Amino acid sequence: MTALRHPSRHPRTIEPMPEPQARGPLSAAVLDVVTGRSLPREFPAPPLPDAPDVLTDDDLQLTLTVLYELHLAGIVGVDASWEWDPALLALRRRLEAVFDGALHALSHSAVTTARTEFGDDVAAALWDMTAPTTTPGLSGFLAHDADPEQFREFLVHRSLNQLREADVHTWGIPRLQGPPKAALVEIQSDEYGGGRYEHMHARLFANTMRALGLSPGYAHYVDATPAVTLSSLNALSYFGFHRRLLPALIGHLCAVETTSALPAKKIAAGLSRLGYGSDATTFFDVHVEADSAHEQIAVRELAGGFVAGAPDSLDGVLFGAATCLGLDDLVGEHMLRSWSGSESSLRRPL
Repeated sequence: MTALRHPSRHPRTIEPMPEPQARGPLSAAVLDVVTGRSLPREFPAPPLPDAPDVLTDDDLQLTLTVLYELHLAGIVGVDASWEWDPALLALRRRLEAVFDGALHALSHSAVTTARTEFGDDVAAALWDMTAPTTTPGLSGFLAHDADPEQFREFLVHRSLNQLREADVHTWGIPRLQGPPKAALVEIQSDEYGGGRYEHMHARLFANTMRALGLSPGYAHYVDATPAVTLSSLNALSYFGFHRRLLPALIGHLCAVETTSALPAKKIAAGLSRLGYGSDATTFFDVHVEADSAHEQIAVRELAGGFVAGAPDSLDGVLFGAATCLGLDDLVGEHMLRSWSGSESSLRRPL
């Protein structure tokens, strides 16, 4: 006889994002409206930066984060009805047009190279794009050189995404059919711990944060997170919210799964080097094994099967993968550059 599970003491929904501090006139206007500090109004067309400055513009990226969060966990003190407010949706569309241009500028070279070298072979292109490099990079620094404070900052950068790990990629499931749908379900099931709360990857990441003395609260560190990291978060949300961008969402997931196992092994080694135990390393240990299997499913069955049925989606898949990789590089370079100058990589030190 199967034992009954006792009702969980944990909340039934993800905790909402704390209201962030505005970073400029646009984010201030949006936050004032949704919190009721000012009357609803039509938002004027804002002055927007040129690519690639879009990716490091604090005001623009925070505004996008807030607008996306209305469809996700919500924001403390903000009524759920704002999710479908026409003026906010119109503003989001204007910002996304500029954001999309910056993402295409970032990924163009990688996509062009992949198409030139591998033609229509999506699997070969993805394997080449995500092949390990010979440079140590961020994960190498974390393995051998990072101190506890730098590790804590690294976790803060990762936290906005990892504490809701898998959620946005899961939106691809109802948009797929056949073997690609089954492949995505298989991957996502593992991300959610096979139905066991204690094994969910988001829960394991929260344990890592606790082990290093950080708050595991969702978006607790949003005000400390720089624009370049928000750009990475917003790119995934952008791909997930738009059905037309399903190919990019698939490519993004492929890039995540094929570049996770080796860095996770190095990061776990770095935590062990600093004396942290399994409560800190389990999240990364799990990804060493899981993503070694997931990468095959993602590239061959999900992306390969999807493109086989929709050949005109190939460029979109490569765009999503190249965007993920490009933004990861920008975030990693930002951290290493800050630390090499003995500075915090966050907007404000912890």
